[in-house]
Amino acid sequence: MSPTLAAIERNLRRRLAYPYIWGGVQNDRRDRATDFIYSILAFDELLAAIEERFGGSRDYPAWRNYALNRWYNFWSARAVEMIFAAQPGVLPAPNARDRLVDFTLQGIPFDHKTTVFPRAFGHDLAYARRRPEVLLRWLYAHQSRERRYHRRNRLFILLYRDDGAHWRLRAEVGWLAQLIGNYVRNFRRERLHRLQGEDGTVALADLIWAVGPPSADAE
Repeated sequence: MSPTLAAIERNLRRRLAYPYIWGGVQNDRRDRATDFIYSILAFDELLAAIEERFGGSRDYPAWRNYALNRWYNFWSARAVEMIFAAQPGVLPAPNARDRLVDFTLQGIPFDHKTTVFPRAFGHDLAYARRRPEVLLRWLYAHQSRERRYHRRNRLFILLYRDDGAHWRLRAEVGWLAQLIGNYVRNFRRERLHRLQGEDGTVALADLIWAVGPPSADAE
């Protein structure tokens, strides 16, 4: 049985009690060692699995942080995919393991990526909202490497909070559902940004602005 959005949000919120610190640079080796996060939703079970696998390691804190972050990001992304799949005009990708396509929207294939507002972008939120294509090009140039890297169509959900704790908004599943629903209802193909790569290929891309509400941490 697939988890409900409410169950995912409830477990994601429990992650908010821990600092959001990566235990090292993300790479395939660390990802393979923590791929168990895909099959565990319950937060207590996750903590037990982390302890079982890495409890004896001298790098335990780093492994715990890495696994917590991958779990948190994965299940937030899973919730977002479920939200999209429930929208009119959206069809999930036939192959759930397809790394290039999560769903089609009005027949257009998209990968989706939820990302925090990048500190290294060099401009503030107001600039990014005035010139979204500049931010999109930056995101493509600096997106995840190795297993997740590609230059195909993408919808970015851009998380932003005034206090800089953008990551906490991944747990706001109900709020994200409202933003996504509004985006899909007002979707127009002609509004997508066309980003041409050095090889001549063109990616269709867009941003869903998730600028955090004051109530983001309410229980």
